[in-house]
Amino acid sequence: MRKRASGSAAAFTLVEVVTAISIAAVTFGGIIYSYVQTARRAEWAAYSLAGQSLAIQQLEQARSAVWDPSIGKNEITNLNLVGWSYNNSTKTGRGYSWAVLDVPISGTNVLHATNYVTVELLYLNGSTMPPVQVYMVRVDTVWRFSAGLQNQFFTNTACTYLAPDNRDHTSI
Repeated sequence: MRKRASGSAAAFTLVEVVTAISIAAVTFGGIIYSYVQTARRAEWAAYSLAGQSLAIQQLEQARSAVWDPSIGKNEITNLNLVGWSYNNSTKTGRGYSWAVLDVPISGTNVLHATNYVTVELLYLNGSTMPPVQVYMVRVDTVWRFSAGLQNQFFTNTACTYLAPDNRDHTSI
């Protein structure tokens, strides 16, 4: 504040007022932008965790299938998936399923995800033992995230190996 030489009135100049308002606007704009980015990132993290949960759920369904070569039972090759195909020569199966991501939402912004499942029979060779059969189950969960006007696709991948059940202990 400046004091006039001839009187007792003091005031800010127009340049000082505009500068103060500009600094306040930039500061509050940065704070609001930070809150919006934090909310968007939290939403992405929720979708990513839900996508990983869907992938693990599909792996658990494959793990619950009975596979016992000693009695000739293999339910892994009969997974309940859309477009399921199993190639007997390569011992590989592929299919997919879709589900709604379990994220607490309000309104109609339901988000779907697709699980692409691959089941492949592998032979693990050791130096002192015969080859061991295991199934590798891989699940790729693909989901869409909208960031403003732009849609991006993200993938969560989970993979596991399944050993035979061998319920008949005399075959080991």
